[in-house]
Amino acid sequence: MSTFAPMKPFWRIAHYAYPYKGKIILSVFANLMATVFSLASIGLVVPVLQIIFDNAPMAAEAPVYKANFFTYAEEFLAYEIGTRMADTGQQEALLYVCFLVVGAFFFKNIFRYLAQYTLAPMRNGITRDLRRALHQKILALPIGYFTEQRKGDIISRMTSDLKEIENGVLATIEMLFREPIMILTSLGVLIWMSPQLTLFVLVLLPLVSLLITRIGKSLKRSSKKAQEQVGEILSLTEEDVSGLKVIKAFTAEKQKGDLFEKAISNYYFLMNKVLRKNDLASPISEFMGSLVMALIIWYGGSLVLEQGDFTAESFIAYVLFFYQIIPPSKSLSQASYKIQQGNASSERVLELLDAENPIQDHPEAESLAEFSDAIEFKDVCFSYQEKQILKNINLTVKKGKTVALVGQSGGGKTTLTNLVPRFYDINSGSLKIDGIDLKKVKLFDLRSQLGIVTQETLLFNESVAYNIALGRPQATREEVIAAAKIANAHDFIKGLPKGYDTNIGDAGGKLSGGQKQRLSIARAVLKNPPILILDEATSALDTESEKLVQDALFRLMENRTSLVIAHRLSTIQHADEILVINEGEIAEQGSHQELLDKQGIYHKLVEMQSFT
Repeated sequence: MSTFAPMKPFWRIAHYAYPYKGKIILSVFANLMATVFSLASIGLVVPVLQIIFDNAPMAAEAPVYKANFFTYAEEFLAYEIGTRMADTGQQEALLYVCFLVVGAFFFKNIFRYLAQYTLAPMRNGITRDLRRALHQKILALPIGYFTEQRKGDIISRMTSDLKEIENGVLATIEMLFREPIMILTSLGVLIWMSPQLTLFVLVLLPLVSLLITRIGKSLKRSSKKAQEQVGEILSLTEEDVSGLKVIKAFTAEKQKGDLFEKAISNYYFLMNKVLRKNDLASPISEFMGSLVMALIIWYGGSLVLEQGDFTAESFIAYVLFFYQIIPPSKSLSQASYKIQQGNASSERVLELLDAENPIQDHPEAESLAEFSDAIEFKDVCFSYQEKQILKNINLTVKKGKTVALVGQSGGGKTTLTNLVPRFYDINSGSLKIDGIDLKKVKLFDLRSQLGIVTQETLLFNESVAYNIALGRPQATREEVIAAAKIANAHDFIKGLPKGYDTNIGDAGGKLSGGQKQRLSIARAVLKNPPILILDEATSALDTESEKLVQDALFRLMENRTSLVIAHRLSTIQHADEILVINEGEIAEQGSHQELLDKQGIYHKLVEMQSFT
């Protein structure tokens, strides 16, 4: 494995900072200025000590800049202080230097704030961009992807994993625009002051970073397990809330409670490991820093005692300059932990962003302005993983005709209708609309031709009007009301507290089953599609609701091409063609009367429902 492989998720997340490069440049400039004033405030310690110890050098004339900025700054400051001491005395010169120190600290903190101020939109912007990218990916991925994933785990990636990235990776990106500037600038000053002592320092620092890196790798492994466990907890919570009625009915509270207890206990122990390893960062880096500092004092003190050109004042200033390196070095060492911890979350987020989406527009996809002829299935086969669901389906659905699908549960009826909007792609054979292969039609155009009403009514936690106008958000209120009337929904909507502006709750929880289904039909009516797919739209309703919904469906199906999955056979006796699907194959095909005359599977189904 490459040495840089563990950093790959970090750099991919960091790539999201590119749109904010202007703010990054401003932040780098502000950090540079903050560093200059910080070092200036430390450098002023030397003249203060020289004045106190009465060792201040006296310069007869102002220095001339030659090649070295540091030397020029030192000589100019010596000239200024020497002149003031000669004119006003030591106390006035000391007061002058103190004013310079205060001014340097003032500008240092102003620029430090400006650096943070300019980076705040970057940090929040990257989080926003990642969340947007995740949401767009979720909307784009095929339905088959989510049959393998738990909803709670996906929610965890968009919430807790993104929070980990924000607290870890993005905070580290901020450090990368701040701490290295301080370290490199301080090292430049240290090298100028004493190359020999600085070389000694540079030998020690890699040894410190090696220990920190080893602990960081262990932290990443524990963090990834902890984030996966968060997904497990959210999944269990989502399942328990959704299935609360069943849990209570089967007195399964203890059973579900035990499962949840096991999940949170695992998370408890994993987070103990993560926090303990994370908490090692500060004490280890602080101890190693103190060890390095002690070695520097020992070696630097020896140089002062042995060499006359490295004075005590310069050595004290050197130690203070070196101390400026310790906080950013410590931050970067902790950043190493944060990167490893954040990488675990980054990998989970990137795994979702990188998920393959096989159902996309073909490079040569054609537009489909309107449906004009037929939908044709020819030798269509479809398998899910290793299991074959549909076998050699041959079917032509002409425009304006109603084709009903009946048969045992699990026979493949819903799968067959799901192939038309390309929720899944066929494995073999051909599926065409108006003579064009479905894969060669633009997805948006294809799905614009379709209206779908399912057995499980899918509504959103918004107003009645929002749910009806989902396919046509630009629709007027009059058009929404007209669609509701066709769907037999207008009367009950008028009775709601705020009418069409009433919030219907999570998944339409404030409405009855029949009311929800009629809203779903109104949504299809307003979209006004030429092709309808009705998947057992009345099977879960009581008799009165079924009559209202069935009446609305008949109105909806007028002059439209319809694929109807029927559980109650009485609802499809007038279909132009009825297909009996058995174990993934078309077992029988014909009109209601033709199939009755065959005395086959359909006849048995009708008899079982006591249909006359």
